[in-house]
This record gives sequence, C-alpha cells and structure tokens, in this order.
Amino acid sequence: MGETGGLRQRVALVAGMACLCASPGLADNLDRFNSATRLLDSRASTQYAASVRLTPNYSEGAAVASGIVPSWTGSYRGPYLDMARTAARRHGIPEDLFLRLVSQESNWNPNAISHAGAIGLAQLMPGTARLLGVNPRDPSQNLDGGARYLAQQYRTFGSWRLALAAYNAGPEAVTRHNGVPPFRETRNYVRIILGAG
Repeated sequence: MGETGGLRQRVALVAGMACLCASPGLADNLDRFNSATRLLDSRASTQYAASVRLTPNYSEGAAVASGIVPSWTGSYRGPYLDMARTAARRHGIPEDLFLRLVSQESNWNPNAISHAGAIGLAQLMPGTARLLGVNPRDPSQNLDGGARYLAQQYRTFGSWRLALAAYNAGPEAVTRHNGVPPFRETRNYVRIILGAG
C-alpha cells in the first residue's frame, strides 16, 4: 500500500491542481491581476520618468551587466573601421566594445607591435594567432582573429568584463584570480574599454 498509496496521492494532487487551473474563476483572477499590474507599471513609469534620483548610475559593472556598452567616440575613420565592425558582428560582439578594444590595443595602427610581441590592430600574440589560424600581419585576419578570441573568452567567462581581462592578461590569469587579475594594466584596460575612465 505504501508505493500504491503514494502514487494515488500524487495522482489526486495533480488532478486537483488541474481542476483549479481550469477553473474559470481562477483565469478571471489572473486576468485582473495582470491588468492591474500593467496599470501600476504604466503609472509608475510616467510618474517617475523625470526623476533624476531614480535614474540608474551606469558604472562599469552595471553597464556590462545590463549589456550597455558606451559608444565608441574615436576619431579614426580609415579603412579598418568597417573591417572591425564586420568582425564584431560576425562573432557576436557589441561593435562599440570591439572598436574601443582595437583603439586601446593599437590606436588603429596595423603595424603596431607591443613590448610583449603582440601584433597588429587587435594585438594578437603570435601563439594565439597560430591557434586561431590567422596571419596577425594581415589587418582583416588580425581583426577577425581578435574578435573571435574575444568571443571565445566571453563564452568561457560569461561577462564582457572578464572576457576583456582574459584578452589582456590571459584566461589563465582570470581563472587563477577568480576574476579580473589585480594587475594595474589589466584593471585600467578593462575600465577604459568599458567606458568608466
């Protein structure tokens, strides 16, 4: 009787719930609740629309968490801008985020080489470029590789903030420090690209 009785109780519970959900009175109550909620939401949004005090402060963390990335406001208008936009779209990266990254990495110089040996517009390390199968000295391939690598970091870490930190300091550093590494260069890099400085 133990297993059979338990099964009967579960069947009775499910049947009772189905009757309640199918009840016209319950459906009417849900409709009234939804209507009242919509009315309150619309009144509140109108009432507080001009309230500066209640306007969100989009700090670095809030901007990334909410998906809002500040617009790229750089002055570069050369041939690599469209290539960078295309690479960002191809790999599902917010365009402005990628434009800010390229601007920070190389200032749009396709011949840039860092003190660490990173090459080109997106400043790919030679080993990373090899893994990605791109020629880091070819501007189009460099931008595509950079966008693809940033997208990989985003898929790994789940946030643009951590993806940028991994792009700058390496994914191992982000994993080891369980977040943005405490390196001044990396913290500044993330802050600048996210528009907080």
